[in-house]
Amino acid sequence: MMNTPYEDEDTQDHAYTVPDDMDQQRLDKVLSELCGDLSRARLQSLIKDGEVYLNGAVQKKASIKIDAGDTITFTMPDPVEAEPKAENIPLDIVYEDKDLLVINKPAGLVVHPGAGNWTGTLVNALLYHCRDDLSGIGGVVRPGIVHRLDKDTSGLMVVAKNDFAHQGLSDQLQDHTLGRVYHAICNGAPMPPKGTIDKPIGRHLHNRLKMAVTEKNAREAVTYYNVLDTVGEYFSLVECRLKTGRTHQIRVHLAHNGYPLLGDPLYGAQATAVKSYLQKAEIAPEVAAFPRQALHAKVLSFIHPRTEEEMIFVSEYPEDIANLLQTMGFSGAA
Repeated sequence: MMNTPYEDEDTQDHAYTVPDDMDQQRLDKVLSELCGDLSRARLQSLIKDGEVYLNGAVQKKASIKIDAGDTITFTMPDPVEAEPKAENIPLDIVYEDKDLLVINKPAGLVVHPGAGNWTGTLVNALLYHCRDDLSGIGGVVRPGIVHRLDKDTSGLMVVAKNDFAHQGLSDQLQDHTLGRVYHAICNGAPMPPKGTIDKPIGRHLHNRLKMAVTEKNAREAVTYYNVLDTVGEYFSLVECRLKTGRTHQIRVHLAHNGYPLLGDPLYGAQATAVKSYLQKAEIAPEVAAFPRQALHAKVLSFIHPRTEEEMIFVSEYPEDIANLLQTMGFSGAA
């Protein structure tokens, strides 16, 4: 079965050069510092299993002291994948043909099975709807999935029914011609009102659930943004276009610049701008109670892999975001 890496997922190949300040430290300790997305216990297990190489040779001793300038490499073994089951979960299908389908994902729906979410996902729903007509490139757990949205992000996604379509769409994802436009409600008013955030993103060093702008084990991340409307100085409706597609990219970039998304539980729930606004506005309860990051994948565009036709899809705001925009007084709420 083919396996194509996802643009927003970390590669399974790891290579590090030991920095000067880690000279003569234990191998497992150095790895845990350099590879923040794996626990020290997991790394010790990889060392014991002979998966870690020190200067090109297998090293099975976690306690060995290593020198500055040494090279450490390892490849994460592929996980044993449990085959997800088809489930009759309703789908909002915007377009479908023999090669692909475009769906409007609701907030709260997890895209593919994983720890804590082995059922009730988009993949379970696709297996029921498409039967055996899904690309195998994504493997057992991610059949047909070309790109993904966070659980609590709503909006448009394209799914491949066969490997030909999947490869064509993946190529467009890689060369940045698969267009994705998001609308977000964020705290504050970004300045300048139109610009580019070009800052690398990697796993947060101290919280494995979060991503962060960092130079350490990071990948290129570029977001183009444009402020569409504001409510005073407190909130903005922002359009974001992705060049890259890193995990939580829009949420991380805007939060890093001081404009976290409204309702974001990881990157901005306690923003000062929210507190200031809630103290002055009569709509405080509705704003404060918004239960998810206010982010919607509004526009999706690509070239159909088989017909070479340009495909453009636009999704209306879901009811919760539409009501929020209206309640807050955004002129673009219609």
